[in-house]
Amino acid sequence: MKKKQVLVACGAGIATSTVVNNAIEEMAKEHKLDVDLKQIKIAEVNSYVDTADLLVTTAMTKKEYPFPVVNARSFLTGIGTEDTKQEILEELKK
Repeated sequence: MKKKQVLVACGAGIATSTVVNNAIEEMAKEHKLDVDLKQIKIAEVNSYVDTADLLVTTAMTKKEYPFPVVNARSFLTGIGTEDTKQEILEELKK
């Protein structure tokens, strides 16, 4: 399986994306998945449309991208986090 490029984005690319980035890193290690994590601002997503395999974001986005987008706000609220992790895992295993 090829290495997947995962964009982890929030409004500023600093605080909340770090929480999500760390969680994805743990999941990837646990499931022996090869991922290239890019922690970015939501405004920078367009720079990666040709290379990204998945966008995981805590920011609101209405834009369509050529890759799946997973809403990760559950990492901030603590509600539904396991479901979100499962959704991310399913995308990474494709």
